[in-house]
Amino acid sequence: MQCFLRVTPARPAPHSPTVTAAVTAGRSAAAIFPTGSGKSLCYQLPALHLPHLTLVVSPLLALMQDQLAFLERHGIAAASIDSSQGREQTAAVMEGVKRGEIRILMISVERLKNERFRTFIKNVPISLLVVDEAHCISEWGHNFRPDYLKLPDYQREFAIPQALLLTATATPRVIDDMARRFAIAADDVTTTGFYRPNLNLLVEPLAAEAKPRFLRDWLRPRLAGDTPPSSIVYVTLQHTAERVAGYLRQAGLDAVAYHAGLDAETRDRIQRDFMHDRVAVIVATIAFGMGIDKHDIRNVVHFDPPKSLENYSQEIGRAGRDGEPSDCLVLAGGDNLRVLENFVYGDTPEPGGIRTVIEAIVSEREGNHWELVLNRLSQRSDIRALPLKTLLVQLEMRGVIAPRYAYFAEYRFQYRIEPDELVARFSGERRDFVAAIVAAAERARTWCQLDFEALHRHGREHGLDTRRARVITALDYFHDQGWIRLETRQMTEVYEVLQSDVDPARLAAELHADFRAKEAAEIARIHAMLAFFASDTCLSHRLADHFGDDRAPRHCGHCSVCAGRVARLPEPPAPTPLAERDFRELAGEFLERAADEGDPASSECVTRFLCGLTTPRLTRLKARRLPGFAVLEGYPYGEVRGWVEQHLEG
Repeated sequence: MQCFLRVTPARPAPHSPTVTAAVTAGRSAAAIFPTGSGKSLCYQLPALHLPHLTLVVSPLLALMQDQLAFLERHGIAAASIDSSQGREQTAAVMEGVKRGEIRILMISVERLKNERFRTFIKNVPISLLVVDEAHCISEWGHNFRPDYLKLPDYQREFAIPQALLLTATATPRVIDDMARRFAIAADDVTTTGFYRPNLNLLVEPLAAEAKPRFLRDWLRPRLAGDTPPSSIVYVTLQHTAERVAGYLRQAGLDAVAYHAGLDAETRDRIQRDFMHDRVAVIVATIAFGMGIDKHDIRNVVHFDPPKSLENYSQEIGRAGRDGEPSDCLVLAGGDNLRVLENFVYGDTPEPGGIRTVIEAIVSEREGNHWELVLNRLSQRSDIRALPLKTLLVQLEMRGVIAPRYAYFAEYRFQYRIEPDELVARFSGERRDFVAAIVAAAERARTWCQLDFEALHRHGREHGLDTRRARVITALDYFHDQGWIRLETRQMTEVYEVLQSDVDPARLAAELHADFRAKEAAEIARIHAMLAFFASDTCLSHRLADHFGDDRAPRHCGHCSVCAGRVARLPEPPAPTPLAERDFRELAGEFLERAADEGDPASSECVTRFLCGLTTPRLTRLKARRLPGFAVLEGYPYGEVRGWVEQHLEG
């Protein structure tokens, strides 16, 4: 326990003992502490005293790796199961958990749908479920993750007596939602202040073309010296990251671009270089920063506006974790507003796509069970994966379907020993069982594809137990012994259909209305964020007030407004009126390509094409290669939609 007491967070959370006391007393709790203030201690310390496993659900691999590195440095037995591991590593972790050697296990929420993991974890006693970035559970949170809504059900299913919710960015409404879903008493919800006295909140109103030069001139004196301080510049788009980083390098500043379009090895190298002060400036999309535990970041710049005040708070929270003064600058203007809005509109599925999903549930169920492969259903319904997950969760919440389990539809393997040698390692009924597996695995060059149906028929005919669960256990065993190399593909999710007599048209309309309401709320969130930057009241006080913190000073003395610089955001240049644009010239080629497919494009589909929003269908049609793609991305989405409807109806 002494190892934890030596840890000094950037700004120690004064209420963490209260949270720890609630957990060790056997109650569920929630901790809403600013970034870098030691939220993790709230579960790390109790984990040493609780009788069984502490299971931590975290949304990003980077967050897990950061926490695991901390625990390893302090001699705490912890591990993760994640997508970067091979089967041998995963098996070793599971064995360590079984034996009680591992006290803390970190996973993603998606892992709880994996049939092998579910079978394993049901037999492991768990004392505490920890939900990191817990605001993801609320539809009113800024990073809503549909699968997080299932966590209260998982807690009941796996008989976990307590839950601990952790987040740095949650409004009062989100906090209430989180606590309600996990039945956490109000007295066990601990919120510290959001005010950071060492962060200078600065807003500079600029037109788009003036931003690169201003950024260069602002950074140059701050990076002077032999050891320039660490700085992050946030942008919205990948190509902007490359462009801005290149501009800064040409100006003689040490800058590197970081975004999800880079391969994992390159991203890891850039991150390591930043952590070890080998690069001063990272120009990044929001793919960078989660899980970054660097205490001396002196400058955080938003070249483009953040997605929301919650995102802004989270991103500036990476500056000055050592308590030293740090600058947080926003280059504010309305030039990128449409891009942010279009991201929101792109997540609203069309009514026809929603109806396709509902009709699939009704018509394709076998008895009261319905199976789906997410990517296939995404293609059929033309709904992107994340909105489709949200739709499925909404159907769960309405009592139409209920998740039961998931399994891999395809198992393939390579022999590392000869098939005859594999069979010869067994005797009696087991030998016949293994021989049946070998016979049902069609071999194409090096890979063998297992035909479960053929294997099941063979089992019936010969009186063998060839149940799927037994076959999968055997394949895992063969792999662990090094006799085969096993791969799994095509995750199939199985739902129980609770209502099969629904009216698809009516239900689709209701669900579409829900999506549109969420869309309106997200658009309002963007405009609230822009209004914040143009505020004439203290920025620090206003930001704290947004999160329900009434303890911040009314005049902080270290923001733009307190310095007498109220931002007047410049409007972007007005685009050419749509009435003067040629609809057929912009959309004609796309309409022809869609018609050739046998399914004319809807007004929503054409609008997304013109505004540069991708969907599975647009990807299939290779719409990005057409000259009209994204040509109207600078226009309000609703205005483009109305213009498209006029032309298609006319």
